[in-house]
Amino acid sequence: MLLVDIKDGVALVTLNRPEAMNALSRALRAELPKALAALDANPEVKVIVLTGAGDRAFTAGLDLKELGSDPEGLKAANSTEPSDSPAWAVIACKKPVIGAINGVAITGGFELALACDVLICSTRARFADTHARVGITPGWGLSQKLSRTIGPYRAKELSLSGNFLDAQTAYDWGLANRVVEPDQLLPTALKLAADMAQVETDMLITYKAMIDDGYETTLREGLELEQSVSRAHNAHVTPEGVEARRQGVLARGRSQ
Repeated sequence: MLLVDIKDGVALVTLNRPEAMNALSRALRAELPKALAALDANPEVKVIVLTGAGDRAFTAGLDLKELGSDPEGLKAANSTEPSDSPAWAVIACKKPVIGAINGVAITGGFELALACDVLICSTRARFADTHARVGITPGWGLSQKLSRTIGPYRAKELSLSGNFLDAQTAYDWGLANRVVEPDQLLPTALKLAADMAQVETDMLITYKAMIDDGYETTLREGLELEQSVSRAHNAHVTPEGVEARRQGVLARGRSQ
């Protein structure tokens, strides 16, 4: 149901229910947070790539067939506990999470994608928020994160219509970092993850948190946050360490 492959500091996590469009069943919703928490705590892992099996779907969101027979099932849509919510589990992950969107990301699946730090899309990727059409309000952050990503007018267009957003438009609107051909999706995502994995883990965690925490504040508060984090971090940086890393940057520049 969930595949995890770790290589050279990068963990590839695959939602593996292709026959059900990788819908987030109760079992998968329990399994994914556990896996992410374990990877977050694993010193051998620096970056995580999250994708769906097959080429039809990243994930179609909560398993509506399962919810139809489970009166308690909708409680999952409002859980903010990382242990019980895939989207909040991604948000809580201290390490970078790259979403490799291979097909549709619908409703809860859209929320899971929005929880990632970077989105690489296949040309087959499509996003849709069908909460309103199904008669459910989002509880994993979509109503707030989407408007902050693409603006409130575009967010209202998508959420109040339930219409699909294609990969190219997602890129044009600032939702996706890149759009690539389907056969290049995982190689592109894994290459970016490998680039990130060349950075020390504590630096990845510190910088990601600084961006996320600052984004939730005003510019002035964000600048003050940066100064606070910078002073604490840079107090432990040595000239020798800077020089060694500088040489690495120069060598990487010559090779590209």
